[in-house]
Amino acid sequence: MNNKENKNNKEYQKLVKEASPDSPIFKNCLKAFFSGGLICCIGQFLMNIFSTYGLVADSRNMLVSVILIGLASLLTGLGWYSKIGKFCGAGSVVPITGFSNSVTAPAIEYKKEGFVLGLGAKIFTVAGPVILYGTLASIVVGIIYYFVG
Repeated sequence: MNNKENKNNKEYQKLVKEASPDSPIFKNCLKAFFSGGLICCIGQFLMNIFSTYGLVADSRNMLVSVILIGLASLLTGLGWYSKIGKFCGAGSVVPITGFSNSVTAPAIEYKKEGFVLGLGAKIFTVAGPVILYGTLASIVVGIIYYFVG
């Protein structure tokens, strides 16, 4: 019985290898690098524009973050961000726009189930742990800074 299972497993692995295309790793890395860089360049461009108008650094940082988050949410709502993500790969999920997409996508997907059990319960399925542990880490660092600094 064990020999038969081993033979079936080898045949299955052979079929999987034949059916699975090779991943173009170098090409994917280039796409991710340039697309993530393009998103960051857009953020820097916005930062330069706001600097030209004399906004202080805190205001510029906040506005650029809000614009990038809003733009990513809009593109997610239109169904374009997933197409961008398929082409760009990791470059589209690393910056702040990827976080915006991870919060917006479940909200859109589960809105038909209602505001409480759909939207309210599912909106933070991906981003929830990031928010939770990010908040906890900032509290711990803040307490340490208070006592040390």
